[in-house]
Parts: sequence; C-alpha cells; structure tokens
Amino acid sequence: MTPLARLLARRISATGPISVAEYMTECLLHAEHGYYSRRDPFGGAGDFITAPETSQMYGEIIGLALAQAWIDQHRPTPFVLAELGPGRGTCMADILRATRSVPGFTEAAEVHLIEASAALRERQRRKLDNERITWLDSASELPDAPLFLIASEFFDALPVRQFVRAEAGWQERLIGVHGDRFVHGLSEPAPLAELERRTADTRPGDLVELRTAAGAVIAAVASRLTRYGGGALVIDYGDWRSLGDTLQAVTGHRYVDPLAEPGLADLTAHVDFEALAVAAADTTPSSLTPQGVFLERLGITARANRLAKTLGGSALEEHVAAHRRLTHPQEMGSIFKVLGLTPNGAPPLPGLDP
Repeated sequence: MTPLARLLARRISATGPISVAEYMTECLLHAEHGYYSRRDPFGGAGDFITAPETSQMYGEIIGLALAQAWIDQHRPTPFVLAELGPGRGTCMADILRATRSVPGFTEAAEVHLIEASAALRERQRRKLDNERITWLDSASELPDAPLFLIASEFFDALPVRQFVRAEAGWQERLIGVHGDRFVHGLSEPAPLAELERRTADTRPGDLVELRTAAGAVIAAVASRLTRYGGGALVIDYGDWRSLGDTLQAVTGHRYVDPLAEPGLADLTAHVDFEALAVAAADTTPSSLTPQGVFLERLGITARANRLAKTLGGSALEEHVAAHRRLTHPQEMGSIFKVLGLTPNGAPPLPGLDP
C-alpha cells in the first residue's frame, strides 16, 4: 500500500466507507501524500500532456480570442485576466506573449491565477517570472471587476460523487476496504433533489456523476460576468450531460485502476457541461463546441502553417503532430469541448455560437 492508502484504510476502518469525491480529494490534494502536492505531473517526463503543453499555438489562439472579446466589450480598463488551474503557467505565458500585439490589452490586464497546489504555484512563478501575478485559492476571491477567464482542463480534476439509480431513489457509490484492497459499495437508496432532472433520461442501474464543487466555482465566475462584464472559456473533456462511470486514473501516460495506488496517479472524470451552464445563472452560454472546430474557427491552421515555415526535420514533425493532436477528431479535437459564458446581451466569444 502507498502511504496515502494506509491513511485512507485506517480512516475507513474507523469511520466507514467514504464517497468517491472524498477519495479523489485526498488522492489529489492531501497535504503530504496528494498527487498534486508531491510533484509536477505535466509533460513528457510526467504523467500526461495537457493542451497548453502540446503547442504554443493553443495559448496564443485563446489569448487572442480573449483579447477580441475584450475589444468587443469596449476595452474595459482595468480588467481581470484569470486562469483556473494554470498547471505550469504555460497557457498564461503564451496568452500574455500573444496579446502584447493588441494595443492596451496587457497594460489593462490584472493577472490572477487560481491554484491550490503550492508545488505548482512555484512552477508558475518561475515560468511567469517577469509578470505581475496574483495567486488566489479559489474563484470566490476574484476581484470585483470585468473578468476574462480561461479554465482549460480544470473542471475534470474536481471531485465527483457517483450515484446509481435504484427503484426507490439513488444509491451513492462508496469506497471501502476489503483486505488490502479498496472496493466499491453502495449506500441505501434515497431521493436526491440534485438529480431530479435526471429521472427522465436514466433507468434503474444507470450511474450519474455530480461535481458539486464545480457549481460553486462557475457561480463565482458567473456573478462577476453578470455584474461587471467579460467572458469565460471552459475547455475540457466530457459532454453536455454526464452518464456512466467516467472516473479514470493516469500515471506514466497510461491508464491504471483508480483504486490501486492512491496518491500516485492523476484522477479525473468527464465534465458535465450542462451542469456548468445551469450553475452559471444569468449568463448566456454558447453552444457546446468541439475543441477542434473552435480552434479552426480561430485560425489555428493558418498559424500552424506560418510556424511550419521556420521549422524542419524532427521539429517540423513534432509541430505537425501537435496541430493534429489539438484539432483532429480522433485525438483531442472531438472529445474536448468548449463552453463560452458571456453576460446577457454581450457579443458571443470568438469561435463560438451563442
């Protein structure tokens, strides 16, 4: 057993099974043994490669889209430029570099990064060494000001609770201990107000995931959009509505059993974009758009072609592969989706339909 597994096993033995959400929280954020507390998981030497780490084009394109949204809303000054879960700081670095060509944008921007991991904050600090950055623990701490925000591969790492529909309500999926292994079990069935909307499209035996923490985050973002203006881009893997067990664990660029080695693997689950749109009350959500379509609308292929003219050999091959990874339907292009949020009456965000 890993050190965290031993701690969790003792806790479960003493107080009973825990929810999937509690398990995810400990695995990812435990102060000493949590996945994000121990190391930098990104890149080829880590466990997975995010879209910003795939190519500079990703952050550049997003930065210019946010800058155009800022222009469309009459250049509010000052404004908050924020990122939820900024990883190594790569996306924000690319955003700031690309938007220096937009008159007034970076001068008006007050950059805020929402990051829970002390280890990742240090990586971000080194990456953005020459920038004025404010770090926050949660979206609820964002200033009262116009807000232009990116959340790329952030919501998938927030903990989910899992519920199985029964004839008499919903049973929560719990995690217990059997010998030296963690195992799944179910609570007694009970009605659940949060899942009343799902009775029409599910049958007994179906599993539905709830990401309660996501609602609070997106509500904090939405409240600032409605009061002060701006826009938010949420980019993640998932679909309009959650159905089925999507919890997965990745280590060393391969999938593993989520219950096997707590603290040593990244845990994520698909994003329920409908739930985010519902929680973003009094904003206008865009149509849910595949990432590949979104990036193509914003001109990523033209940008890729310009960059390709300066490359050759293996660098060119890697560049072509990165473009394909971001946009091709069989790679990130389809499974990753984009949801835009704007104040009611504001123009839609570039690349997205209302």
